[in-house]
Amino acid sequence: MNFNTILYTAQDGITTITLNRPESYNAFTDEMRTETLEAFTLAAADEDCRVVVLAAAGKAFCSGQDLKEIAEGKTDFSGILKNGYNPLILAMRSMEKPIVCRLNGIAAGGGCSLVLACDYIIADERASLVEVFVGIGLVLDCGSSFFLPRLIGTNRAFELATMGGKVKAAQAVEWGMINKAVPTEDLDAEVQSVVSYYAQAPTKAIGMMKRMLNQSTTSSLEEVLTYEAHYQQIAGDSADYAEGLQSFIDKRKPIFTGK
Repeated sequence: MNFNTILYTAQDGITTITLNRPESYNAFTDEMRTETLEAFTLAAADEDCRVVVLAAAGKAFCSGQDLKEIAEGKTDFSGILKNGYNPLILAMRSMEKPIVCRLNGIAAGGGCSLVLACDYIIADERASLVEVFVGIGLVLDCGSSFFLPRLIGTNRAFELATMGGKVKAAQAVEWGMINKAVPTEDLDAEVQSVVSYYAQAPTKAIGMMKRMLNQSTTSSLEEVLTYEAHYQQIAGDSADYAEGLQSFIDKRKPIFTGK
């Protein structure tokens, strides 16, 4: 696909979306928000896509909003969020395919939120996350006030939000913000290992599990038990379950098709 601010590739069930404004540390402009949302929409609709990698070109992952684009005059922050960032974050969380983040540098502000919206996050050990909003008198956005307390608890979330401290990759792993931190030279190999697993996994079941985990944050136990039974029946009627069962009987590795 041809984009101006991102790169989009698809091969062997793996779709890679790369933020591609390295000269500005991949700061978001209106065009990049629009193109990133379009890319996730394309990947969600692509039946051959089994897993998405969200990556970034250059030394930084994403420095958040490009302030040069909104520096002059009164800014319609509400409109930017409602019409730009919010649809992107919702598209990522509702996408029933795993999103693996390749975190290669600093992720700040909206860039931090973008990372936290992913399902599996692998970081260069030199990478860091920072909620920079308080430094310019703004509040959390792009879902950070939803993700942070659920990942690290309310006290730490309050500290990061109100003090704007930088969280290095190793600390982010310890706190449960991200999954792994690896040496720079191992980052690509680790990402490839994880996405290769998901590219051959039972995609339909994983998509339903992502939906279930999303729902669990606002559901009662009774509601969870009800929709577990509902989704388990759908999974049990899938081709992947039939293959999984047969491979167990045959004592061989299953060949899932994601259907």
